[in-house]
Amino acid sequence: MSPQKLEIENSDTLKITWNDNSVDKIKLVDLRKNCPCAICSSQEPGSDEMIVRRYIDSQVQVASISPVGQYAINIIWKDGHNTGIYEYDYLKELAGKFKVN
Repeated sequence: MSPQKLEIENSDTLKITWNDNSVDKIKLVDLRKNCPCAICSSQEPGSDEMIVRRYIDSQVQVASISPVGQYAINIIWKDGHNTGIYEYDYLKELAGKFKVN
């Protein structure tokens, strides 16, 4: 399954329309908190030495989204963070974990 359309909805939600016409929505804050990059995924929750603060509103705004091959997307956040590659299966997993109406 792959995204047919990606759009930011209400400035706080990624809306994904898949090629089977199903739709998932994920809050941007949940995407950022669950960034799969090596830096973010190696940080322990609550650590005082976090390199990237993933909970600040200004850091959950998207500058751009681009495809990575035919298996993932890369999100560039407005604070410059750009190393997270979100595989399609991971996006489906996050959408199931963080339900948005």
